[in-house]
Amino acid sequence: MKVSVVICTYAMERYDVFSECVDSVLAQTYDPLEVVIVVDGNEPVFERVRDDYGGLDDVILHCNDENHGISYSRTRGAEIATGDVVAFIDDDAVAEDDWVAELARVYDETDAIAVGGDVVPDWVTEKPDFFPAEFYWLVGCVEPGFAEDGEEVRNTYGSNISYRRSVFLAVGGYDPNTGRKGDQHLQAHEAPVGIRLLEQYGKGMIFTEDAVVHHKLFDYRGDFQWLVFRSFWQGYSKRIMDLLYPNAPDDKGDYLKQLLTHFIPRRMRGLVRSPSTFGAKQLISIVLFTGAVGLGYLYAMLTPNLIEKANA
Repeated sequence: MKVSVVICTYAMERYDVFSECVDSVLAQTYDPLEVVIVVDGNEPVFERVRDDYGGLDDVILHCNDENHGISYSRTRGAEIATGDVVAFIDDDAVAEDDWVAELARVYDETDAIAVGGDVVPDWVTEKPDFFPAEFYWLVGCVEPGFAEDGEEVRNTYGSNISYRRSVFLAVGGYDPNTGRKGDQHLQAHEAPVGIRLLEQYGKGMIFTEDAVVHHKLFDYRGDFQWLVFRSFWQGYSKRIMDLLYPNAPDDKGDYLKQLLTHFIPRRMRGLVRSPSTFGAKQLISIVLFTGAVGLGYLYAMLTPNLIEKANA
């Protein structure tokens, strides 16, 4: 089974990090492997990519004619790819050497149409003491209680996700309307694909904890205001998904309920037994981030022509 790994990039200032990602994929133990690099409309970056990787076997390079966004770029990469399976990793992540081998193992051992793995946070600077593990999903990393090994989920996170290529393209790939749009940030490009897989094939994605990538978290991902902003747009995005797919599994809604009924009460009991500033900060952050998600959802409910604006 041939696996194609698609890596999308855009910014020159992230080139060193991107190179580390590419090198980790090139070092994979699995064979046959193809690497597809998509540069999103930045010609100087593409020229540098061509200089560094253009002469390598089983590496395909493509530059979009203009900046289209991550969803368009990933789908374009899947169209260019020739593998049976297409896997995606963010350009600021590093894969463990057996990442692709572990994804392929699940395909070989099961009838999976999609497989995703663990995304471990790699803080480039010191992790903020207020940031709770329960909200790792805000920064694209796997949070406690996400899923059991081998469990079927709607989707995993975008930095460690794969599909049978034919199936991914058959359901239309990623919606190019998702991602950052002006002052809005529709954070939902994996969810619609997972929903369409369930609708058309009756199957979700298999989560395997043995396929691991390390996602670099830079300073801004630990900024409190940025995290509140991201929480808000998570709520906004959830409302759009509820309107577009009213009968779809609500993974994030279920997790937010788990926060309110399990994680927050557990942390409160822990603070009563052993008071600490550290614990209090994280509990307050959980409450505030959850509230921001709710405000984003409410804002979306009150926004006229919400779907039309999201697709504009």
